[in-house]
Amino acid sequence: MNASLTPQEGAGWLAPQAEALNLGRIDGDTLLPQLGQRDLFRIGVPASLGGIGGDTFDALEAIADVAEQSLTAAFVAWGQRTFIEYLLQTPNEALRARWLPALLSGEFAGATGLSNAMKFLSGIESLSITATPQGAGWRLDGHLPWVTNLRKAGFVAAAAVARADGGTPAVVALCDRLPGVTRSADLDLLALRASNTAAIAIDAVEIGPEDVLHEDARFFCPRVRPAFLSLQLGLSIGLARVALRSAQAVGRGAHRILLPQVEAAATELEQLVGLVHSGLDEQQFIADPAALFRIRIRLAEIVQTALGLELDATGGRAYLNAHNGDFSRRWLEAAFIPVITPSLTQLQGELAKQAASCTA
Repeated sequence: MNASLTPQEGAGWLAPQAEALNLGRIDGDTLLPQLGQRDLFRIGVPASLGGIGGDTFDALEAIADVAEQSLTAAFVAWGQRTFIEYLLQTPNEALRARWLPALLSGEFAGATGLSNAMKFLSGIESLSITATPQGAGWRLDGHLPWVTNLRKAGFVAAAAVARADGGTPAVVALCDRLPGVTRSADLDLLALRASNTAAIAIDAVEIGPEDVLHEDARFFCPRVRPAFLSLQLGLSIGLARVALRSAQAVGRGAHRILLPQVEAAATELEQLVGLVHSGLDEQQFIADPAALFRIRIRLAEIVQTALGLELDATGGRAYLNAHNGDFSRRWLEAAFIPVITPSLTQLQGELAKQAASCTA
């Protein structure tokens, strides 16, 4: 896609900001409009809805391009583009029309907020928001402990809610302008500090049918999960690509012995990217989410391998601030890959549970 940020294009504006974004020395609110100005969020969105066409895989590749420059920026882009995906798949056309234009332009922030729901689907945890019937709508109470892209200038977040009357859990859109929605201070993260990551407290928040993304979370979440996870894979793919490219470039002399390992890792990486592409095209991951779980786990392992190879190829220079370039930032960014929801441990547990049920 033409709007995708190639490494060369990204280097002109994003790469110089990467360290400051990682350490929180730049106001995170300035990042989203910069991404929006480059039409990043329009990729994979039909032209009839204000996008530039393409599909979810094109959006994934755009996020991977950003991740090569800054994982903080890619994390924000994932949150925004994933909420946009929810709007593309909601049957609530009025809700889509209300929020989509400002989200595509990056003028307003969208946050996925469905990490809790994805864990709920796997039986890992209960839903953290309760919806009590009130007139034609609901009163919501609860919290979301960790949500990214909660821009201080304004945001709308998706959340799954458990109905107090025992009805089917639903998925709703919560705007920070609603009375009772309170954003915490930014979480004190080790890295990715300009990602506007915070908690949301929800106290007697009143919503109506106009705020409902889908009335059945058990139907909606499995259908958006392939996009949720696939777009997230852009973080791993971009980080692994840039680390392997750096290892290839700096590996020389005695370190040339590492180059076959670098080439093997790069080959496997692109093979996995191909599996994601075909899986999305064939809608495989709706019926077989385990296939996507396994790809996510292996890509996280390749990220660690790639950073290790970059370190080995660079040698002692990687431990010198004057010579390590962006390596130290990438090393710290990579520590986030295994724990982003769903974490590797959660996915491994889900796969083990499925394997046990098949042999029972």
